[in-house]
Amino acid sequence: MKSYCLIVALLFPIMFAHAQNSKSIQTLDSIYYYRSQANNSDLDPSQRFQFANKAIQLSKKTNQDSTILKSKVVLNNIYILKGDYETLITTNLQNIQLAESLKDSLLIAFANNNLGWAYKSLSKNDSAYYYYYKASKLFSKLQRDRNEGEVLFSLANIQFEEKDYLGAEENAITALRLIRNLPKTENNLDTLWSINNLLAIISDELGQFDKAIEYHNKALSFSDQIEDNYLYTLYSYSNIALIHKEQKQYKKALDIYKNLFKNKEILLQEPYNYAIILGDYAYVKHLSKNFKTDEITSMFTEAYKISDSLQDIYSLMSISLNASEFYKDINQKDSALFFANRAYHLARETNTNDVILRSLILKSDIEEPDKAKSYLTEYVKLSDSLQNKERAIRNKFARIEFETDLIVERSKQIAKERLWLLFLSIGLIFTLLLLYIIVTQRTKNKELRFHQQQQETNEEIYNLMLSQQDKIDEARVAEKKRISEEIHDGILGRLFGIRLSLDSLNMSTQPEAIETREKYLEDLKEIEQDIRKVSHELNSDFVSGSNYISIIKSLLEKQTKAYKLKYVLRNDDNIDWDSINNKTKIHYYRIIQESLQNIYKHANATEVHISFKQKNNVICLSISDNGSGFDVNKARKGIGLKNINSRVKEIQGELDIKSTMDSGTVIRIKTPI
Repeated sequence: MKSYCLIVALLFPIMFAHAQNSKSIQTLDSIYYYRSQANNSDLDPSQRFQFANKAIQLSKKTNQDSTILKSKVVLNNIYILKGDYETLITTNLQNIQLAESLKDSLLIAFANNNLGWAYKSLSKNDSAYYYYYKASKLFSKLQRDRNEGEVLFSLANIQFEEKDYLGAEENAITALRLIRNLPKTENNLDTLWSINNLLAIISDELGQFDKAIEYHNKALSFSDQIEDNYLYTLYSYSNIALIHKEQKQYKKALDIYKNLFKNKEILLQEPYNYAIILGDYAYVKHLSKNFKTDEITSMFTEAYKISDSLQDIYSLMSISLNASEFYKDINQKDSALFFANRAYHLARETNTNDVILRSLILKSDIEEPDKAKSYLTEYVKLSDSLQNKERAIRNKFARIEFETDLIVERSKQIAKERLWLLFLSIGLIFTLLLLYIIVTQRTKNKELRFHQQQQETNEEIYNLMLSQQDKIDEARVAEKKRISEEIHDGILGRLFGIRLSLDSLNMSTQPEAIETREKYLEDLKEIEQDIRKVSHELNSDFVSGSNYISIIKSLLEKQTKAYKLKYVLRNDDNIDWDSINNKTKIHYYRIIQESLQNIYKHANATEVHISFKQKNNVICLSISDNGSGFDVNKARKGIGLKNINSRVKEIQGELDIKSTMDSGTVIRIKTPI
């Protein structure tokens, strides 16, 4: 078993917050706060989980899918920390549905990347490869080079694990081309080191040792630019030492190990790595044949004890294989068999096939011929099975890519077909709508002509009513004047004469006569004052201007009774309606009539208020109801409001309509006198 030091880059999406509209700024502030707390690495996962859920609950109240989605994305890292990969999968499948409804390709790409990571963590490489591949295509389309490169690196790692070395190399090289042109940030340098390290290991597996060392040196050139680069350097040099071992260049390998163990105290800070490297160092010393057996035995013992105390299976397998080879070579078969069996059983537990194969070869070399034969038979069967499996895996990854691309192409084709169907449907609907508009417009034009004729007739009738009313007013004023003159000139004259006669008789000195005459005189004075008062009131036109309001009141009484409405009419007594031209009064009359009809047809109101006010030579008509209200912008296209607007323009007035849903409507018209 080759104990490569391999860092696998894992992608975690860093989602950005879009500006959003919301009914409540306070709610949005709370959502942002809970999201920030959920991303706070100083808190424990359970606290972060609670904050994330609060953000999601508040987001749902906004009814904005984009807000909900960005709150749910926060959960990803928390599920990763908790190791809850099943829930991570469920969440991201839901996120994809939301992102697709929003047509947000970037969020879809990140969700697919998360699914790839989750399935990889569950060792479900087929599903992991499928979702990583989808993510890579989306990132490529969006020209997100860094994200595409990192996903391709993840694909290469899966292919390497499944021994599809050529496919892994192809994806790793493509990833390298994308990442190396980006700014040399810590994250990008880490990824560049990891890709070159993987390419070096792939080259080693393919027997291209010089190329492998070249890639390791490139990896070191990137790790040299990283601030805390000890582990990167350690991994690269230990991997180079393994290549020298395979080339039987033991001196070069030993020089590297010797240099690494100059910092033994630092190595011991990472006991897992220390145990593996110490085991490899001991085996190279054995192969070089320049070191004492006791020294090498001591190194294997130390390495095995450290690894066993850590219960790290992979380091135990590596050390056990090297130790078994060593003890076999020095003819200590019991120890060799112990370590071979140890490696074999651990490999069976973890399905590490290359370790199983190597341990079977070791056991066949150590055991007696009868047992050795069974081990060799098992080796051949497993080797043939693995070769077939590797071929199937290479085909499988190609099939996954093909089927994924096929699904994408089919989706595009379906989208085109739907688009054409949509266009045809829209065309058909538009044609039907056009026909409907033509038919309805003709009907409306007929109705409009009828209404116009009816209005013209009504206006003629109204003008006749006003004319008749004016004649009645003139006759009434003339009659009042005649009665006033009759009273003033006739009755008052005669009464005045009587008063003078009585006054002359007042010269009588008899007490009874004087008292009687004085009584009559006082009565006559009172009669004279009453008659003068009546005469004055009759002569002044005290009902002037009241006729128009009477007409309006009559209109309101008739229509509100028919429409089952209550009405309130207020009139400013300062308005001199007689001085206002008939055109204005007629239009006001018609506007009120039209408004009452609209209220009855559309508002579902129970009460209407109408008021006339005069201010600064301007008459203001206000019509308000307690109905359901309407969208003013849409309703302006209606015939009723068009008629009102036209009438207001005729009298050079200003129209203002305010309406709120479920809160009624107010129409205000200002007209100069």
